[in-house]
This record gives sequence, C-alpha cells and structure tokens, in this order.
Amino acid sequence: MKGKRMLTIPMITGVLAFVGNWAISAQDKYTLKVPNGLSFSEFRGYEGWQVVSISQDGDHIAAILANPVMIKAYLAGVPGNGKSFPDGAKMAKIHWNPKKLETFPAATVPGTQHDVDFMVKDSKRFADSGGWGWAVFDYDAASDTFTPGTLAGKPPQGNDAKCGFACHTSVKTRDYVFTEYGHR
Repeated sequence: MKGKRMLTIPMITGVLAFVGNWAISAQDKYTLKVPNGLSFSEFRGYEGWQVVSISQDGDHIAAILANPVMIKAYLAGVPGNGKSFPDGAKMAKIHWNPKKLETFPAATVPGTQHDVDFMVKDSKRFADSGGWGWAVFDYDAASDTFTPGTLAGKPPQGNDAKCGFACHTSVKTRDYVFTEYGHR
C-alpha cells in the first residue's frame, strides 16, 4: 500500500502541474511579433506604465501609457520645446469598447478590450520612419488572445513596424507623437 501511494502522489502532482501550466499559458502574448517589426515582448510591463492621457477615437476609448524614458521627456517639455523624444521612449495605447457603468449609468467606462498599439523610438532601427516603430495587436475577448494587426484592420496595419508612419506624418513637427501630456 505504501508503494502505491508514493507512485500515485507524484503522478497526480505531475498531471496537475502539466494541466495547470497549460491552462495558465493558453497564450503567451509576449511571443507575438508584427512581421518584420515590433514584438509584444519589447513592451513587457506596459500595464504598469504611467498614464499620459486618455482619448476617445471613434467608437473606442483609450488610455495612453508611457515608459519612464518617455515620461521624463514629456516632463522636460518634449515635444513642445522643439526637441525630440530620446531613443528608448515607448508608448502603449489600450483601446476598449465603451460600456455604461452598471452602478452609475451616467458614466462610460472601459468594456471589452479592443486592441493595444505600441510605439518605440529607436532612430537607428527605424531611420526610415522618423525614428519610430509601431505595432498593433488586436484582442479577441472570446478567446482571450492577441494577434498582430493586418491590412484588413481599421485603420489598416502594414506588415512591418511602419504601420503607424503614414498617420503620424501629420505630426512630424511634434516628433510624430499626437498625444499631449495631460495636465495634473
């Protein structure tokens, strides 16, 4: 009896560890990459970055977050002071489908996530797109997974890190950055 228990416990522990690990890692978003472009892993920890601003763009609401390099530049007056953001500056823009807050229906709050957009300043890597690289990762709430944006998306996303360049050329004088740092 003692021998059976010793064999059964390790087997059960192993099965539970395998099943638990599989369930937890249904998708590792940090393995995703835009073809010839940015990878999700370059933005690890973005969820904890400081809020720069919020926005509403069409049917979506968004929070725009920045890493410490970008925040430091904003606080120094970039881009309004005519200077450029330094290499290593990163932003994340999380879009949600809006919903009414059940406990306070006058308020509109984030509902299901729609996508996340990233941009990074790397003047050597992205010399031909103003020094910036962009990526969009669409979110599917039903499967709780992300996929790289495609040409079928709105707006269409190219198959490289320049997907945001065409839109951002309208703010070339602001170092290709639309978002202003919100006053606090």
